[in-house]
Amino acid sequence: MPLEPAAWEGRVLCQWDKDSCDDAGFIKIDFLALGMMSLVEEAVELIAARHGEAPDLSRIDYEDEAIYDRICSGDTVGLFQVESRAQIQMLRRVRPRNLADLAVQVAIVRPGPIVGGAVNPYVRRRERMREDPDYVVPYDHPLLEEALGETLGVIIFQDQVLQVCKTLAGFTDGQAEGLRRAMSRKRSREAILEYWEAFRKGAASKGVDGVTAQKVFEQVVAFSEFGFPKSHAAAFGLLAYQSAWLRDRYPTEYYVGLFNNQPMGFYSLDAIGRDARRHGIGVRLPDLNASDVACIAEEDDIRVGLGFVRDWGTEVAERVVAERRRGGSYRSLPDFLRRTPASLKRIAIENLIWVGGMDSLGIERRDLLWQTGLWLGPETETETERRRRELAATGVGLARESSPIRGRASTDRADHGQIELALEEPYADLRFAGTGEMEKLVAEYRILSFASRHHPFALVRDCLPRGTVSSSRFADLPDKCRVRVAGIVVARQRPHTAKGYVFILMEDEAGPINAIVKPDVYEKCRAAIRLEPFLCIDGTLQKDGATYNVLADSVEALRLGPGIETGRRALGVDGHRTHEHGVGHLDGRRAAEPEPFSYLEALRRDSPPALSWARGGGCR
Repeated sequence: MPLEPAAWEGRVLCQWDKDSCDDAGFIKIDFLALGMMSLVEEAVELIAARHGEAPDLSRIDYEDEAIYDRICSGDTVGLFQVESRAQIQMLRRVRPRNLADLAVQVAIVRPGPIVGGAVNPYVRRRERMREDPDYVVPYDHPLLEEALGETLGVIIFQDQVLQVCKTLAGFTDGQAEGLRRAMSRKRSREAILEYWEAFRKGAASKGVDGVTAQKVFEQVVAFSEFGFPKSHAAAFGLLAYQSAWLRDRYPTEYYVGLFNNQPMGFYSLDAIGRDARRHGIGVRLPDLNASDVACIAEEDDIRVGLGFVRDWGTEVAERVVAERRRGGSYRSLPDFLRRTPASLKRIAIENLIWVGGMDSLGIERRDLLWQTGLWLGPETETETERRRRELAATGVGLARESSPIRGRASTDRADHGQIELALEEPYADLRFAGTGEMEKLVAEYRILSFASRHHPFALVRDCLPRGTVSSSRFADLPDKCRVRVAGIVVARQRPHTAKGYVFILMEDEAGPINAIVKPDVYEKCRAAIRLEPFLCIDGTLQKDGATYNVLADSVEALRLGPGIETGRRALGVDGHRTHEHGVGHLDGRRAAEPEPFSYLEALRRDSPPALSWARGGGCR
């Protein structure tokens, strides 16, 4: 067997794929690593530390109506396996009420059931059964009722493929096992088709006509596109409920675990943070005297860890936290610089300052940046680092303070063991204009990749394109009406089962917006759909109960117009008018906010993360 060293030290990689190993007779075991299991473990440990007792998840109430109500409402961001755009829309129609329903729910949004045509019939039958208790589920043939009764006459679990073949076509155990092996292989469709003749003859011997036999076999063939075994779906459904229960009973601990176990699931930290705030869980910025390395629970909120700050890293953060525990809180910037290692570079310290990590010292961020430059002096940086710094700093008033400041080079950091010589610094008492809300938000996205308090549109809501409709108004608007929506792109999907359609999940200030893009519209608007973090979409609102979609006619990059109020005033915060170049003032006044155009362009350079899925890994 050909082997090679893996990228992970001490590991060996086999060059054969799983099918070749199987053909050679080797035992093949799949080990499934789930980030959600790490999240659950961390959340339970945190609950025990904060409340004195850890919940036993094997003994919780698995029939809690309130938990199922939240799931059925589509409030599932951050939950296991039921958080995607497609799952949320289907949950509102299917409305699972027990673990068996959840097992079906996590299994049905897979290529096998989708290609096999199981999704729409199952959903419609669930709805009919709620409307009419006497509704009789139709089956393609009476022989299928026993095998497909629990899934309302459609094939959803991989196990049902074998049951159908044995019940309808009289397959032996050996034939059924051969079909199962063929289904698990790459390019299995050709192998499965070899079983058609045996299936047709077996079905005919049981009185099944050729049309019905072919229809059922086509559903079987669809499972070569991947479907779940029932045991797999049951385990996933159980974990989905446990995640929903933890979030409902212990939301702070759950969201802390969610932050600490990224990347995982369908959403970025930015989207998860907004969801946490919608549920009353605040996100507190890193703080040199309050944060740990990872996120922690602080009262009912999440305190972001120092390890989340750009250019820090876990090792440096651990040393900073360990020194704080040993020597007490950091009392000032000089105290912090003296006690922290030289491996904590100036750019990392400035990043912490920019996201408010030293606000608790009672000094404005620009003043701290100035003092950091005086203490540490310039650092040697690569050309790539210089370009990155300059690009990130331009546009929203970050440029002047982020450029290297000539001063004395520091050699008195904690791991150098030298004694500071007190010298008079003639420029130490200079005071700069304060930091505006737009600048803070841009800095958070640049350094943390998420915002702690505001949706970006909160600062420019009056500058959105004329006629933009908030998602909060969808319930009051008529079906098929024309709408214009704008939002941050959360996810893009172009699944190969969707016949060229693209699905875009956006968020405005009020919540999620689902947009459906037809193939011809995608071809016209391809660049904006693939690349733009902020979109403006014109289209038709489609309403199906509590499910809302916008069928897009045009998709463009968002452009802001002149508004009445921006920045602090848009948030209802009082402020004094400052000079348009207020970032250079030395009189302590607050810096003037940039124009909306500059603000949006700065966010585009370090845009809120969006996830993309499609054949080959992204929207192409």
